[in-house]
Amino acid sequence: MDPIEAAYAGLIEGMDKSLGDLMNYLEENKLTDNTIIIFMSDNGGLSAAGTGRGGEANTHNLPLKSGKGSAYEGGIREPMIVSWPGTTKKESVCEDYLIIEDFYPTILEMAQVKRVKTVQPVDGKSFIPLLTGKGKNPSLNRALYWNTPNNWGPTGPGIAATCAIRQGDWKLIFYYETGAKELFNLKDDLGEATNLALTNPEKVNELSGKLGKFLRKSGGQRPSFKATGKPAPWPDETF
Repeated sequence: MDPIEAAYAGLIEGMDKSLGDLMNYLEENKLTDNTIIIFMSDNGGLSAAGTGRGGEANTHNLPLKSGKGSAYEGGIREPMIVSWPGTTKKESVCEDYLIIEDFYPTILEMAQVKRVKTVQPVDGKSFIPLLTGKGKNPSLNRALYWNTPNNWGPTGPGIAATCAIRQGDWKLIFYYETGAKELFNLKDDLGEATNLALTNPEKVNELSGKLGKFLRKSGGQRPSFKATGKPAPWPDETF
């Protein structure tokens, strides 16, 4: 094994042991049945050249494409495990999607906390129906949005000033600097190997419109061109 990757594997093993220590503590103190465990990551794994990984760059998250900092699935799709005694079924799998802002309302509902005053509207949706199999599916026809209007530093596939939208199986990526658009059907092409933008112009226009509208409404930032000082266009302003 590549020595850098061997060290990385050691970190993963250490994390696994720490989680095991916590679970052992819960069991020893008879807290397991009254504790909900949520395990997840904050972004895709490092994979670009120069980010401290060994082996071939941009392959560490296969079959997902690219890694941290990228608009491709390797950068924005993370694993999650939930253990909720008496609610979640052992070894069950959920294929529906959610996003980080969903954790706030979900955890409040898990703790049976109501009427919480917030400074701003709550963007997320409780994903408890996905855990219980009861109630309205919060992912049904829902659009998720990402906006990275800056250059991160490392280079690699999909690592650029981008914004993106996913709705159902469809995902659109817009590159601010070039105006390029990429369209993928994640159900058929999880590795985002085939850009369907040219053969599905109506879907591109539909998702571009929703993405542009959301970014303007939410006060999203966009980069400017140094040569002119003018801002890059929104995704629904290019065709």
